[in-house]
Amino acid sequence: MKSWLLICLGAIVLIAPSPAAAATRLKDISSVRGLSEQQVVGYGLVFGLKGTGDSMKASPFTDQSLVSMLENLGVNVRSLSQAPKNAAAVIVTASLPPFAGLGSHMDVSVSSIGDATSLVGGTLVMTPLLGGDREQYATAQGAVSVSGFSVSGAAETVTQGVPTSGRISNGAIIVREPSVAPNTSRELVLELRESDFTTVVRAVDAINAFGMRRYGRALARERNSRAIAITPPVKGNVTRILAEIGELRIEPDVPAKVIIDARTGTIVIGENVRVSKVAVTHGTLTVRITETPGASQPDPFSDGQTAILPSTTIQATQTGGQIAIVDGSDLQVLIRGLNAMGLKPSGIIDILQAIKSAGALHAELVVQ
Repeated sequence: MKSWLLICLGAIVLIAPSPAAAATRLKDISSVRGLSEQQVVGYGLVFGLKGTGDSMKASPFTDQSLVSMLENLGVNVRSLSQAPKNAAAVIVTASLPPFAGLGSHMDVSVSSIGDATSLVGGTLVMTPLLGGDREQYATAQGAVSVSGFSVSGAAETVTQGVPTSGRISNGAIIVREPSVAPNTSRELVLELRESDFTTVVRAVDAINAFGMRRYGRALARERNSRAIAITPPVKGNVTRILAEIGELRIEPDVPAKVIIDARTGTIVIGENVRVSKVAVTHGTLTVRITETPGASQPDPFSDGQTAILPSTTIQATQTGGQIAIVDGSDLQVLIRGLNAMGLKPSGIIDILQAIKSAGALHAELVVQ
């Protein structure tokens, strides 16, 4: 059973899935080689913005694109001064799924590249989407859906999310089917998303057990820590075989790893992390300096002057400092040892780094 320790904002939580939940479908952790998505990109214009578009002086490419598009539509505007601020130049991106057929739809992302302040209420006009081979694969158009907003007044501005980017659901129509490299051999290759020798061996054993039950022979062999070669039966339907293999459940092996995000104070510790028996002490020294100056008044009717008398108070306080024994024979013992010290995330991060430096933390330490 795999479990993970999540430490966030001082709270230590043990996430322990049930044994049934630990096993996952093979298709959720792997993909068929050669059937990956293809990225496409295009440059277009968004119209209908309420004064939140590009300023033509700061974004001259928007003005040039607008003039070029209107001339293609038969409108001559080169002699006119353009400053509508209701248009914005954008980059449109999408991922073309494998086997996408002509006329099918897909979602696109729209991002401003000029000085527009918001794309709320805008509509993307027909934009060709090109692949890495410079061929057009889709055409995007539609109303842009923006989740963020920005509201400003004379003395204050409130912004939530990113109002200069959005999405168009089913906003692109595929006009060219993506090319798939022909498979000259009958051998298929499954690739794990996370490279691991143990996981590959477990997957091969599960596939071969299925092959022996269904076809009377083994179907798979491991190539390396990521790739699995599958040879379908001569009379078998490849699509059905891949669908059945994808439903096989295996338990992926999780490497011993500790991930630390010092900015948010989040720590994730894998189940296989072990700590040799060590004694840890952690304390905090706080020095407080207080200035309370006083005044010395001269005698009445004298020529004296008021003098400021300095007064400084220095207090040094050291908290913590308790010694705890941390012995990570398993994840629960490690959690109890860290909880016994009553530490905040910043203190836990310092302790884990020190234990790693001492050679007692038997895991990969990743600091983000």
